[in-house]
Amino acid sequence: MGVLNVTPDSFSDGGLWFDHEAAVRHGRELFAEGADVVDVGGESTRPGAGPVSEAEEQRRVLPVIEALAPLGRISVDTRHRAVAEAAVAAGATLINDISASLGDVAAEAGVGWVAMHMRGEPRTMQHQPRYDDVVAEVRDHLVARATMATDRGVREVWIDPGIGFGKTIDHNLSLLGHLGELVATGFPVLVGASRKSFLGTITGGRPPGERLAASLAAAVWAGHVGAGMVRVHDVAPTVKAMRVVGQEVA
Repeated sequence: MGVLNVTPDSFSDGGLWFDHEAAVRHGRELFAEGADVVDVGGESTRPGAGPVSEAEEQRRVLPVIEALAPLGRISVDTRHRAVAEAAVAAGATLINDISASLGDVAAEAGVGWVAMHMRGEPRTMQHQPRYDDVVAEVRDHLVARATMATDRGVREVWIDPGIGFGKTIDHNLSLLGHLGELVATGFPVLVGASRKSFLGTITGGRPPGERLAASLAAAVWAGHVGAGMVRVHDVAPTVKAMRVVGQEVA
C-alpha cells in the first residue's frame, strides 16, 4: 500500500502532493513502483493535527481518486462517513479507517475495510497514552470491530494495530514484536510504520526523510511474521527488500 497524502501538513511529506497534478503523478509512480493499493488521504492524522472539514477533505481527494482508479486499486484514508461514501462512488474499493467506525459504510457499499486502532483522536492521542497490556487491548478491540463488520456482511476486513496512534515508543515496539498475535486472529493484518517518529528516535533522532532503513526493517519484519500488507511511503525500496528475503510481492 503506497501512501498518497493530498495534504499541506502531513508529517512525512506535507505539501509535496497537495497540488492535484502532483498527486496524480505521484499516484501513477507508486503503481509503477509496485504498489498493489494506493492510499489517498486528505486529512493529516499526525499527532497534534486538527480536524479538516468533510467538504475540504472531499475537495482534496475525490478528483485524485477519480483520476487514479482506472490504473489500480485505490483506498481512501478517512475517518468520516461522507468522505468514505463519496470516495467509493469515485472509485475507491477499500476504506482505510483510523477510527475503526465505518464498517457499516463498507458493508453498504460492498467494499473492503481496514479497522485501525487509535486511542483518542489525532489532536490528543499522544498525551500520555497508557495501557495495562497494549498487545491484548489492541488485539481485542480490533477483533471486536472486525467481527462486527464481518457479521454485517463485509467480505474483506483488515486489522491494523495503529502504530504511532496513541502509543509510546515502547507500545509501538511491543506491538511490532508481537504481531504474530494479531496474525493468529485470522484477520489479515495491515501494518503502517513507515517513517514514523519512533523509528527516528530509536535510530538517533533522524528526520522523516532519513528513516528509510528503519522503515524497510519494520516492513520486512511485519511481512516475515505474517502481515498481509504494509503501508509505506517508499514503495520501490520496500518491494526490493521484500524480494531479497523471499516474501511474495506483486
